[in-house]
Amino acid sequence: MSEKVTVKVERHELHLPAIALRGLVVFPNNLVHFEVGREKSVAAVEWAMANNSNVFLVTQKEMDTDTPQQEDLYAYGVVAEIKQVLRVSDELVKVLVEGKYRAKLTGLDTSGKFYLSTVRPAPVQAPKGEQALEVDALLRSLKAGFDEYLAMNPRLAKDVVFAIMSSSDPAFLSEYIPANLLFRYQDKQSVMNENTLVGRLNRLLEMLHRECQVMRIEKEIADKVNESMDKNQRDYYLHEQLHIISDELGEGDDTHAEADNYRRRIEELHLEADSEAKLLKEVDRLSKMQGSNQEATVIRTYLDTCLDLPWNTFTTDNLEINRAAQILDRDHYGLKKVKDRILELLAVRKLAPDMKAQIICLVGPPGVGKTSIARSIAECLNRKYVRLSLGGVRDEAEIRGHRRTYIGAMPGKIISAMISAKSQNPLMLLDEIDKLAGDFRGDPAAALLEALDPEQNNTFKDHFLDIPYDLSHVLFITTANDLGGIPGPLRDRMDIIELPSYTRVEKYNIARKHLLPKQLKACGLTGRVTLSQSALYGLIDGYTREAGVRSLERTITSVLRKCARKIAAGEVEEVSVNGSMLEELLGPRRVKPEFLNRTGAVGIANGLAWTSVGGETLPIEVQAIEDGAGKITVTGSLGDVMKESAQLAVTYARVHAAEYGIDPEKLKKCDLHIHAPEGAVPKDGPSAGVTLTTALISCLSGRPVRGDVAMTGEITLHGNVLAIGGLREKSMAAYREGMKIVLMPKDNESDLYEVDDEVKENLEFVPVSNLEQVLRTALSAPGAAPARRPRPKAKKRPAAPVPAESGARPGAFC
Repeated sequence: MSEKVTVKVERHELHLPAIALRGLVVFPNNLVHFEVGREKSVAAVEWAMANNSNVFLVTQKEMDTDTPQQEDLYAYGVVAEIKQVLRVSDELVKVLVEGKYRAKLTGLDTSGKFYLSTVRPAPVQAPKGEQALEVDALLRSLKAGFDEYLAMNPRLAKDVVFAIMSSSDPAFLSEYIPANLLFRYQDKQSVMNENTLVGRLNRLLEMLHRECQVMRIEKEIADKVNESMDKNQRDYYLHEQLHIISDELGEGDDTHAEADNYRRRIEELHLEADSEAKLLKEVDRLSKMQGSNQEATVIRTYLDTCLDLPWNTFTTDNLEINRAAQILDRDHYGLKKVKDRILELLAVRKLAPDMKAQIICLVGPPGVGKTSIARSIAECLNRKYVRLSLGGVRDEAEIRGHRRTYIGAMPGKIISAMISAKSQNPLMLLDEIDKLAGDFRGDPAAALLEALDPEQNNTFKDHFLDIPYDLSHVLFITTANDLGGIPGPLRDRMDIIELPSYTRVEKYNIARKHLLPKQLKACGLTGRVTLSQSALYGLIDGYTREAGVRSLERTITSVLRKCARKIAAGEVEEVSVNGSMLEELLGPRRVKPEFLNRTGAVGIANGLAWTSVGGETLPIEVQAIEDGAGKITVTGSLGDVMKESAQLAVTYARVHAAEYGIDPEKLKKCDLHIHAPEGAVPKDGPSAGVTLTTALISCLSGRPVRGDVAMTGEITLHGNVLAIGGLREKSMAAYREGMKIVLMPKDNESDLYEVDDEVKENLEFVPVSNLEQVLRTALSAPGAAPARRPRPKAKKRPAAPVPAESGARPGAFC
C-alpha cells in the first residue's frame, strides 16, 4: 500500500483506515479523545491527517489482543473525523475525534502499514407506525431511570445532565447516554449493534436499571462498612479514655492483679510442665488485654474451667468389705451374684490399691436397680457420685467438648462431671450407654473409647481444655438394657455384670422392705395404711408384668392414693388393704392369662423367647388342612430366621413321618398353617425350632403336647438340638407361667449356674441333644390323645389375648 491510496465509494462502500480500540466505544455526534500507541494505529492516524480522510473506529472484542484480525473486532463501529492530533512521544499519539455516522465492517486488509477497512454506512432504523408510541413510552421510562441513576451518582458532569434532561430526541439520547455514562464497553457495544431505535432504547433502559441496582448494593455495603468502622473507632476511643481514667484513679492494675492471681493458682497446682506452660501463656495474653475485651472474656472462661477441675484432689476409699456388704443388702434385696461380683472388685482394690480402675457395665432389663446399685457402690467406697445420661446423645462434642474457636464453646460432659464431683476419683455413672446414637456430627460411642480405656485415659484430652487430664482414677460404671446395642470396641473395654429379672418372691420382698415404706413416707401414710401379703402378691400377679419393679412401685402408689383420699375425707382413720380389696381400688386385673397350652392340646407347643425386658412365653400353633395342595403358610410377624426354622420342622416331619404314625401321602397333600399368637409383636431367632417341630408332629400325629412343658432350642436338618442364648430369662418366664418342665439344649447345661435358685427349685430342666428326646418328653402317649378336633372351617380359632400393660411388648427373639 502506498501513500497515494484514495478513498473510493463503490456500491455505497468506503475504504478507510481503521483503528482498533481497546475498551472504548465511540458513538456518532460525540467528541472523544484517546491515546494511540500501536504502530498500525499511529500509521492510520498519520495517513488520515495527510490525506484529509476520515477513519473507521471499531472496538476489539478482547482487550488483551495485540494484533487483532477481522474476527477479533465487532461488526459495527463509527466513521469519525480527526479533529486534533498531539504527539506525546515517538510511540504515543493523543487524538481528538468526532463521530460522524454508524457503519458496518465488511472487510479488513491487514497487510499494509495500517489496517484498511471496507465499511458500509448502517443508519439506525427510525420507528414506524405504532412504534412511535412505544418510543415515547420508552423515552419517559429512560428519563425516569436516569433520575434514579442521578440520585445515586450526583457527581455526574452538569453539562451531561443538562443535555440529557433537556433533550427529547430519542435518536440523540440513544447515542449520547451510552457515550457519557459509565457503562461497560460490552454494554455500550450492544447498543451500537442495535439496528432499530426501539431496540436501542430498550437496551439502554435495561442497562440503567441494572446499573442502579449495582450502585444500590454498593451503597448498602459502603454504609455497613462505615458503620462498623465508626463503631470500632468509637469503642477504641472510649476504651482508651477509660484506660487513662483508670490509671488516674489508680485502678489500672486490675487486669494485672487478676493475671497474677491466675498465675499463682496455676503454680500451686504443680501440673506437668507442658500443661502449666500452656496455661501460663494464656495468662500472659490476658494480662496484655483490656478487661472489657471479648477475647479476654473467652480466656477467663477457659482458665476458670481449667482451675475448677480437681487436679490432685482425691477422696480416701473405704474398702471395708463387711460394711460394703451391709450397705448393698440394706439398699437391694436379692441380686446375690451381682453383690458378690462387686464385693470381689472391692476386695481386689483393697489388696492392690495401684491397680487400674475397671470399667463396669451393668446390663439388665429396665427397673431392676442398675442405677441404684451404682449409687450404693459409691457409698460403699466413700466416693463422690456423678451421673451422666447418654440416652439420645448424638454429637461427639457432648463427650469431648467444643474447640475454643467456636462461639459458646464449652467442655464435654465428662469434664463437666469432674468439675461437679470436685474429686479426681469419683464414681461416674454413664447411664443408658446402649442408647447412644451417631449422625453427621460424629459418633459419641467412638469418642468414649479413649475415656473408657484404662490403658490411655490417664491422658484424656477434651477439645475445650486442649491439655491432658487424668481419668485413670475414676471408677466408671455404665448401664445398658441391651448388650447388643453397644459397639464391639466399646463393649470390649468393659467388664459385663448382668442383672437378672426379679422372681415373684423377690418382687414381694422388695415391695415389702423398700417400695412400700418409701411410698408410705412420701404420701404421709406411715402407720396409717398397711398392705397384707395377699395384697402385695395380688399387685404383682394381677396388675404388673415386668422384669423390674417400676410398674409395681407405681401401682403401690396408686393404691396408697386411694387410701389417702379416704383418710383425708374423714371416712376412716386407718386402712388395711388385702387381696380382695384390690379390684375395688384399682379395677379389674390388668394382666390377662397368657395364651398357652395348659390342658394338653394337640398342635400347640409352649415355647420360650427372650426380649429386651426379660423372658416371655411363645406358644406355637399348627393346623393341618386335608385335601390341600401341600402349601405351607406361616403367620404371626415371624422373621426370616424363624421361617427357616419352620421349613426345617416340616422337612423333619416328612422324613420321620413313619416313626410317629403319620401317613406320608396324607402329609404330602395337606396344607399346613403355622402361627405364633400376638401377631403384632415381631418375632425372630432360631431357638423356636424345637417348639415348631413339636407342635407340627403333635398336629399331624394327633398326640397332645403336655401343658406343663416349655421348650427352647435350635434344630438342624438332621434333628440335632443346638445351644441357644438367654436361658436365664426364658426359664424365669416358664416359672412365672407355672410350667413344671423346661426342655433345653444339652450344650446349655453350664448356663444353669446363672439361673436363680428359686427357679431351679421349682422347675425340672431336661437337657436334650436331638428332637427324638424332645418329642419323647413333650408328647403324650398315643392312647392319651383326645379326639381329633374338627377342621378350622367348622370352628373359629380363639384369638390371642392382648398383652397386659402397654399393648404390644418388645420384639421377641427365640
